[in-house]
Amino acid sequence: MSSTDDTRISLSRRAVLAAAPVAAAGAAVGTAAPASAGSGTAASAAVLHWFDATDAAVTAAPASTQVTNSRTWAVAWLAAARAVRRVPHGVNAKHYREAALAAAVHRALYALAPTQADALDAALETALALVPDGRAKRKGVAAGVERADALLADRTGDGLDPASVSPAFTPPAAAPGVWQPTPPAFGPAQQAGTRFAVPFALDSADQFRLEAPPALGTPQYRADLDEVHAYGGLGSTARTQAQTDTAQFWLGSSFVLYNPVVRAALEHHDGSVRDKVELVALFHVASVDTQIATSDSKYAHLWWRPVTAIAGAVEDGDPATVQDPDWAPLHTTPSHPDYPSGHNTYSGSAEEVLTQLVGDGPGEAFTIPSPSAPGVTRTYTTWHPLTTENIDARVWSGIHSRSADLAGVELSRNVAAHVLSRADDLLA
Repeated sequence: MSSTDDTRISLSRRAVLAAAPVAAAGAAVGTAAPASAGSGTAASAAVLHWFDATDAAVTAAPASTQVTNSRTWAVAWLAAARAVRRVPHGVNAKHYREAALAAAVHRALYALAPTQADALDAALETALALVPDGRAKRKGVAAGVERADALLADRTGDGLDPASVSPAFTPPAAAPGVWQPTPPAFGPAQQAGTRFAVPFALDSADQFRLEAPPALGTPQYRADLDEVHAYGGLGSTARTQAQTDTAQFWLGSSFVLYNPVVRAALEHHDGSVRDKVELVALFHVASVDTQIATSDSKYAHLWWRPVTAIAGAVEDGDPATVQDPDWAPLHTTPSHPDYPSGHNTYSGSAEEVLTQLVGDGPGEAFTIPSPSAPGVTRTYTTWHPLTTENIDARVWSGIHSRSADLAGVELSRNVAAHVLSRADDLLA
């Protein structure tokens, strides 16, 4: 790395360079400031500025795997949360925290989304211009840089890069109930390596591993298969237009779908910079750990997808279920096992974190778009309907069994609750 690059990564703007002489002092902390410090419109503006900058950077330079993008958010905002948690004695808490937030998120994103350096520098310059020069600003910047560098070093080689997330995987031999690559591409398994990644808060990937899915021939298995066959097929006559619309709306990436949900929580949540930064950090830390746990359960059980059970070449041996080789799902089946539903582990984790940290909803109606339904929006007042719609949507898409959806919510709520129980350690 050239000396020029090193200077730039050290936060090259003039206002930030002024902090360099006191970088070591940024490690000194006092007692935590009251949670209400910096609350109100100014706190929202500062946090939303960096929320939007993070969203823009990840959108412009996304990784090929969702969990890697979640990791980028988690690292950047966990570093910021650690930097803003405690304020040194004798400085303005609001100024310190806004400077620390800016420096930490900028520093982390600069390393994780380097192609977005110019946009990140501009976001930094705008943010720091609003913070008065002085000791609070210098110490905040120094703390943000220090926390980001430490966390980036700690997470190096954590197994959440795309190559590690989706390594080569040999499917097991075809047998009743066993996952096989699915049509039309019959592509290789995805996300098989996420289970080996280093969690942020979980003791191990299998800490909350799910029990096995309903066994072949059981009433629940038959009910699951009958429902997907009737309502999830491309040519279904049972599925209503409203159900098709719900399936289409929630088809896209959960990572993308839930960004405006978190933003709505920030917009309407009356809290300090610290409160709001911690919300974003814990949301994405829980998301990453949930995806690690999801991969563990998926590849522990290796349960077949509905399209394989209904239209595949291997019969399940149950006389109460009838194969239909002409059946196809409404939407293309993702290339990994059925149980549990990854979409629903994301939504369950999101609901758990938002409910515990914000309440049942943001306090006002919020409207979100969908990448898979351009021009369509949906409006909600609480978080729970998003989860229930996700559960239904994956059945109506023909992608998952209802048992896989419900299990996904159960798993993710357990993981998210555990992450929140570890918040003090994570944020220290």
